[in-house]
Amino acid sequence: MSAYCSMLERHPENPILSPEDFPYGPADVVFNCGQTMFEGKTLLLVAVILRNHPTPRIHVATSEDGVHFDIREEPFITRLEEEPFHSLDTWPIDPRVTRIGDTYYIIRPGNSQAGCIAFLEKTTDFVTREFVDIVSLPSNRVPCLFPEQVGGSYVRLDRPYNHSPQPGGVRHELGNIWISYSPDLVHWGRHRFLMGGFSHWNWVKVGPTPPIKTEAGWLEIFHGVTENCSTTRYSLGAMLLDLDDPSRIAGRMESYILTPETDYEWMGRVPDVVFACGAIADLEERRLRVYYGAADTRICLAEGDLDEIIRGCLEGR
Repeated sequence: MSAYCSMLERHPENPILSPEDFPYGPADVVFNCGQTMFEGKTLLLVAVILRNHPTPRIHVATSEDGVHFDIREEPFITRLEEEPFHSLDTWPIDPRVTRIGDTYYIIRPGNSQAGCIAFLEKTTDFVTREFVDIVSLPSNRVPCLFPEQVGGSYVRLDRPYNHSPQPGGVRHELGNIWISYSPDLVHWGRHRFLMGGFSHWNWVKVGPTPPIKTEAGWLEIFHGVTENCSTTRYSLGAMLLDLDDPSRIAGRMESYILTPETDYEWMGRVPDVVFACGAIADLEERRLRVYYGAADTRICLAEGDLDEIIRGCLEGR
């Protein structure tokens, strides 16, 4: 258990993927991975920045034990080729993966002149992928899909954000979590505010990951950002949303469940960061696994007791 009594424990083999572990490099960073189970294996979509390539790509990595991964040589996701999407797809990173039925939907950010947008793609085999559409206006980079319809509609969480001018001409980015609904995964409406920053560790912005269905509610792992005079810190938190009405927060941890406190989280391309694009729950063993980017440079694993995290949300610890 960490010095800060986080509810997630770091795996003793962390980091589980570092730039030197990428066999098709040289890589400068491997980070911020989508995560799911596929054909009985843990599957990560790993964002990689090569030393000699202008844009990132996303590789598939699979594991039998959830710790030791084989990375596929050919990238699974690179920039979209057709216009007008190619010019918007300049930095393919941070994929969020949601399985709905037998299809895996992937949402990742793109860039426009007006700000960040979100691409929706889908796959059934993690070999081929199909582009669906752009599903958010700028600036919005993190829509996350629920794994099933609620009340006959698809549901998502996202984090639109804006820039608030500060003294001295500094632009201060603010972001809150919203919920919205769709009949077809493309056209979204009924937008409702869900949650903003509420504590010292997340007062600047909060952002979602794909929710996980549990008996107690939709478990939502989110990141929270705070700033001080020397750095910007990213931590992870947890909350529960009502199963029948996910616009209602049924419980929320007041404290973080993971915050940077190791050398590999403090030092890297973006220091002082733990950042997750998802989580994997084992409902039989009652364990939660979170594969997270550490300092935007390497991938680590933290695990926790699923029931303890749910109790923490309900009790507001």
